[in-house]
Amino acid sequence: MSGGGACGPGRPWAWWQSGAGSLPGVRWAIAATGLFAAGGVCRLAGAPSWLWWGLYLSCYAAGGWEPGLDGLRALRERTLDVDLLMVAAVIGAAAIGQVFDGALLIVIFATSGALEAVATKRTADSVRTLLDLAPEKATRLDPAGREEVVETADLAVGDVIVVRPGERIGADGQVVDGASDVDQASITGESLPVDKQAGDEVFAGTVNGAGVLRVRVGSPAGETVIARIVAMIEQASATKARAQLFIEKVEQRYSVVMVAATLALFVIPLALGQDLRGSLLRAMTFMIVASPCAVVLATMPPLLAAIATAGRHGVLVKSAVVMEQLADVTHPRPARHEPQRA
Repeated sequence: MSGGGACGPGRPWAWWQSGAGSLPGVRWAIAATGLFAAGGVCRLAGAPSWLWWGLYLSCYAAGGWEPGLDGLRALRERTLDVDLLMVAAVIGAAAIGQVFDGALLIVIFATSGALEAVATKRTADSVRTLLDLAPEKATRLDPAGREEVVETADLAVGDVIVVRPGERIGADGQVVDGASDVDQASITGESLPVDKQAGDEVFAGTVNGAGVLRVRVGSPAGETVIARIVAMIEQASATKARAQLFIEKVEQRYSVVMVAATLALFVIPLALGQDLRGSLLRAMTFMIVASPCAVVLATMPPLLAAIATAGRHGVLVKSAVVMEQLADVTHPRPARHEPQRA
């Protein structure tokens, strides 16, 4: 099926097969959101309670099975994490009859996870796009001066390659013969081609202009400028911001305190004569409100999205910490120069 334009018939199918829709987290989030919306419509329309309860509980299953499994794995290792707290909160919400609130929490949790997965995929796609700039093959001169087409990965330092007009340069190196203009905007961001002649440096992935260049390879394929750029983007995506590191540091202790406080709010009023429903309602309300799910989920997805967006626009972010620090950058407005009086 052909893709066509942005509104063409093949576009949604391509998005579902190879775009963000191909990610399992995105599909489960869409399913959970759809079930939640259907449950809300049925409830507002006055449908039988068993129908919208069933839709809400199906939303629980679609959006909560993966974090629930992660929470059980953490519990098996004798640790508490935000996934287990979220599952406990939504189950508690259903137990006190607030199935809508629990389903809404599931949708928020699943959507945030899906956004993080999409941001990660976009970062990976940006990396692949950069790698595609470098050609797969290059024309190398053998010791006898004959031309042979080889894989760029097989080029060794000291080899001489021939780059004809319109071709992409296959390796970082130095021009040894010829003169031309080279479009290296993909590497340096320069808007105009740069004149190159013998002795000048050129980069893999840049586009040769009207002349023929002979270039001596200066670095192997894995150590070119473009390869280092890709490595920097991957390292930036793997780093964690200070806010996330802090949250991960206190998450375990906070989770233990949360569970202890919830149990206290349930057991103590019950022991003092409070009815079961009132005690359970108070404890579950506290767990839902005090759960750190939103705080945990609000840290990394925006940073990943920002790093991926920057990479697609040619801006390289060295780490999530650097991106986080941009929030504190201020650019003072230049003062207006008053005309000098005579």
